[in-house]
Amino acid sequence: MRIALAVIHLLALGIGLGAIYSRARNANRLRSSAESLRATLAADNFWALAAGLWISTGLWRWLGSVEKSQAYYNTNHIFFAKLGFLALILALEVWPMLTLIRWRRQTSRGGTDPAELARKGRIIARISDVQMLLVVAMVVCAVMMARGYGA
Repeated sequence: MRIALAVIHLLALGIGLGAIYSRARNANRLRSSAESLRATLAADNFWALAAGLWISTGLWRWLGSVEKSQAYYNTNHIFFAKLGFLALILALEVWPMLTLIRWRRQTSRGGTDPAELARKGRIIARISDVQMLLVVAMVVCAVMMARGYGA
């Protein structure tokens, strides 16, 4: 079980980094291409999938003491930094998530305002870029923890 959880947790990293990069690039092009909205929404779906996998497998590994004891995590300051980065990613995701949900509804009803797409798409792209850096920071924390730092 511990191997399967670790594999899923790491595969989610690849899915998530690819998805958030793709979402940022496509959101930045919303002013120039109608296809970019579909691509942005598709990338966002994969970003959500990755988040679900990371959070569920991460909680299972932490609270289930699958690989290391829960006490190891609860006393590790690097782990709390990693959780802090996750909290920032989730906080930054609120506005893009709500905006993209609204755009999905508008698209199904007939269309969205191109000027709004362009303006808000650039904001979503910048937020996504920051989130990408925060995911990398989480990976750095994970590597440090795997080598015994923070305990």
